[in-house]
Amino acid sequence: MKRSEINRIIQDGIQFFKVHHFILPPFAFWSPEEWRSKGKEYDEIRDNHLGWDITDFGSGDFYNKGLFLFTIRNGNINMPKYKKTYAEKIMIVGENQVTPLHFHWKKTEDIINRGGGNLMIRLYNSTSDEELADTPVTINSDGREYEVPAGTTIRLQPGESITLYPGQYHSFWGEAGKGRVLVGEVSECNDDYSDNRFYKEIGRFPSIEEDEPPLYYLVNDYPSSSIND
Repeated sequence: MKRSEINRIIQDGIQFFKVHHFILPPFAFWSPEEWRSKGKEYDEIRDNHLGWDITDFGSGDFYNKGLFLFTIRNGNINMPKYKKTYAEKIMIVGENQVTPLHFHWKKTEDIINRGGGNLMIRLYNSTSDEELADTPVTINSDGREYEVPAGTTIRLQPGESITLYPGQYHSFWGEAGKGRVLVGEVSECNDDYSDNRFYKEIGRFPSIEEDEPPLYYLVNDYPSSSIND
């Protein structure tokens, strides 16, 4: 992805958040220049990858295969000094914009439609060798438990949510004709570097062509606090 494209996507996303009265924390709007003055007291942001996360999953086609995320809070399973055992994200999902089929080995998560259009989620169980199982999938949604056939697509309307457990393959997108979706995620600690099993091998983070300066750093852009030592 070009940095200019990422900058435009972030600016557009900020306007979408405003429409839905969703307010991001102050660090969301620190410029690269401001980050140069942030020392070790802000290492939780760096170490736990809080902030902007724009990805096309290596597709080069963000609007058809991509996702807009902002990690608001997170623990760190690899750094015991961080005591949080949970994470929260806010996401924007476009109409027919697919997040590819994947599961998590460790993380249980709730995916919540916070507003806008309808979120479509396709579900499978995984086999012991991490293939797609043909067994019925147990759905836990807003206090209701029921089963659906493998590969069923569930529709989440605004206000509805679903719980996804480790090993449960899922892919999601916004329903065509219903508008973009504001999606929340509440989960156990999130680790995008070691806890994503994509059914088809893809890149979690984009390759970036630096055609202009970043508006804001992405989670994998942060400079080390050592520059301030």
